[in-house]
Amino acid sequence: MASKVFKQVARVITAHRQREGGGFMVRRPLPSGSFDYADPFLMLDHLGPVHYEPGEAVGAPDHPHRGFETVTYILEGGFEHHDSHGNHGVLSPGYVQWMTAGSGVIHSEMPTEELLKKGGNFHGFQIWVNLPAKDKMIKPRYQDVPPENIPWFESADKQTKIKVIAGEVEDVKANIDTHTPIYFLDLRTTGKYSLNIPEGMDAMVYNYHPASILIGQEKTKVNESQLAILKTQGKPVEFEAAESADDGSGKKEARVLVLAGTPIGEKVARYGPFVMNTEDELRQAFKDMQTGHFGEIPGSFERMRKTDEANAKRKQAGKE
Repeated sequence: MASKVFKQVARVITAHRQREGGGFMVRRPLPSGSFDYADPFLMLDHLGPVHYEPGEAVGAPDHPHRGFETVTYILEGGFEHHDSHGNHGVLSPGYVQWMTAGSGVIHSEMPTEELLKKGGNFHGFQIWVNLPAKDKMIKPRYQDVPPENIPWFESADKQTKIKVIAGEVEDVKANIDTHTPIYFLDLRTTGKYSLNIPEGMDAMVYNYHPASILIGQEKTKVNESQLAILKTQGKPVEFEAAESADDGSGKKEARVLVLAGTPIGEKVARYGPFVMNTEDELRQAFKDMQTGHFGEIPGSFERMRKTDEANAKRKQAGKE
């Protein structure tokens, strides 16, 4: 008798497009419509891929955060980070920045000087991860991790490679520390792979690449810019490249982000850049920002000037 096939993909959501930060376009599958929270994940933005001519690149000038974490993953191009605590860093291709906003920070995420002056490609992601109530007011923390410190897993048949940003795959463990149990994987395959996700974790998979992928025991097809919400039912999740290569040599490489986490299970009060547990805490966050408790970053006028000039140049070129 044939074994029972469990349906593991509960829902597929297509990302919508909207402008964020200083005017860059994102594809956003979360939040989207009635699906506004995938505990502990608050938001998933797909930035690019986009090509900038010299002087066109934009980022996100000075803005606040409190009560959660922002995770930035760069594939192409780069961001330069400054914050009100005096931290500074440049995120190049392959970098991950795991920023714990905690009690509050003002930060800016701007294109690198090289990208702004010379132009080039930009491609990346930003994910917002909620913090439990006990950690919402902790001291801000940064984990800027270069690509050489992010391990890769390779399957025995060499057809699947997984960048282990958070969590673990078989015997490969991430170097990033998280406040709650989280998996963040960049999975790339030209074949098949069965991924174990710990029981009790909610999971989702975002296809950021043109090639489609089959997910789950039932082989649900997920296309570019689509997010699959999983119910693993305690079983490994199957991934399979779906499209044949143009030269008939095998399958096109499929590339997806896998996000999984143990739900925090607390009330969420969120507005703009703040994510707390109560409305009173939100009001306090706005009050603290307005009264200067978050601090400031020198050079804010210059960053806004560069952003305005880049937007004007793109508009003049008919790109807006």
